[in-house]
Amino acid sequence: MLASAVRSLSSAVVRQVRSIHKTAPVLSDKLFVHRDTPENNPDVPFEFTPENMKIAQSIIKDFPEGHQAAACIPLLDLAQRQHGWCPISVMHYVADMLSMPRMRVYEVATFYTMFNREPVGKHFIQICTTTPCMLGGVGSDVILEAIKTKLGIEVGETTKDNMFTLAEVECLGACVNAPMVQINDDYYEDLTVDDMNSILDDLIAGKKPKAGPRSGQNHRFACEPKGGLTSLKGTPTGPGFGVRSDL
Repeated sequence: MLASAVRSLSSAVVRQVRSIHKTAPVLSDKLFVHRDTPENNPDVPFEFTPENMKIAQSIIKDFPEGHQAAACIPLLDLAQRQHGWCPISVMHYVADMLSMPRMRVYEVATFYTMFNREPVGKHFIQICTTTPCMLGGVGSDVILEAIKTKLGIEVGETTKDNMFTLAEVECLGACVNAPMVQINDDYYEDLTVDDMNSILDDLIAGKKPKAGPRSGQNHRFACEPKGGLTSLKGTPTGPGFGVRSDL
């Protein structure tokens, strides 16, 4: 009887033990803590070009006096477009320009995935592999394999000529036109393997592929159905439409 009671008590104790909690940094594929490297350290030179300095000053003026720190995100974006990515020296430059603690800029740059804290290639390919893209069209897994085969790299890698970097990302907001990829600022949607190979061939040849949906003869303008509009095709009848005349 005593042994049975001890076993029951032991089971109750075991059931109350919680599983180990993993924090976001542990689950992330990025290092949240900076480590100096030859290409990423406080001594890497950076300053805005005269043209970008004018843009930066114009951005800062959009915010009230004493609230210039609100310009942190657009200035980091501007700096990344100039430098190609965001080393820690870029963060220091933006912090000093906005008279804000450097730690505040670190917090922004590590929170938003749009800021690349490691070097990326000239053409930064981000492929969405969440559910709509995985199920839409030929499926994002097929497109991903086509990219890896064409460029000879895996996710997270850069080609030896520094022309292409491949990243797997969460939803990019073009679910209706799945599967899709984002290359730098451009979206390429309704993709097939042939489409993806054609886009990469153009980039390799130094050409600019046309962005947007690539759906053949039924080419979409945006997110309308492939077969064309099915409703609201006529001219609206005005605010009186649907009002009973006998009231």
